Amino acid sequence: MQETQPPLQTLQDIRRMMERSSRFISLSGWSGICAGVCALAGASAAYLRIKKHNVQRGSINNEIGTGLDAASLINDLLWIAGIVFVAAFLSAFFFTYQRSKKNNTPIWDPISRRLIWNTVIPMIVGGACILRLLQVNAFDLVAPVSLIFYGLALLNASKYTLGEIRYLAFGQLALGIINLWLTQYSLLFWALGFGVLHIIYGALMWWKYER
Repeated sequence: MQETQPPLQTLQDIRRMMERSSRFISLSGWSGICAGVCALAGASAAYLRIKKHNVQRGSINNEIGTGLDAASLINDLLWIAGIVFVAAFLSAFFFTYQRSKKNNTPIWDPISRRLIWNTVIPMIVGGACILRLLQVNAFDLVAPVSLIFYGLALLNASKYTLGEIRYLAFGQLALGIINLWLTQYSLLFWALGFGVLHIIYGALMWWKYER
């Protein structure tokens, strides 16, 4: 039994070297957790803003409507989304940098550049689609479209990082597709996708790789 240990250890070392050379493995579970918390905080802020808007209009549903008040609401929601994105990005960078430093792996190399490139392209396309939806007042489709394109971005990125991220991608895609037919619950689906799923994914990744 003892004679098999050195070859097994050698194989494990070779496997780790191959993973490091072909995949970016320094993503931190804490990045996902913090991103999820930021998303839930943003969803709460958006809900309160929409609720205030509906009270002012005397409405009991989540329709935004038109006019100056609607334009103010959209502007506020865009600011909330922007703040959430920046906060999630900064927290992801911080924890990823800390894990890269701990594992003595570079944070900026050809693999990480491929990862970023393959993630950014679907998100840019999705952003363009969302911008057009806002221009034609199709506000109810913004949340499902953002979930779908984000899921596609994660699926595209899974080739260059931890394979488990594709399960997060499948979850985002499933929620986005279902949300297309349940647009009255768009904020809830957005919170589930960007908030709850991120926290679950981050916790599982921390448990598996970092604890």
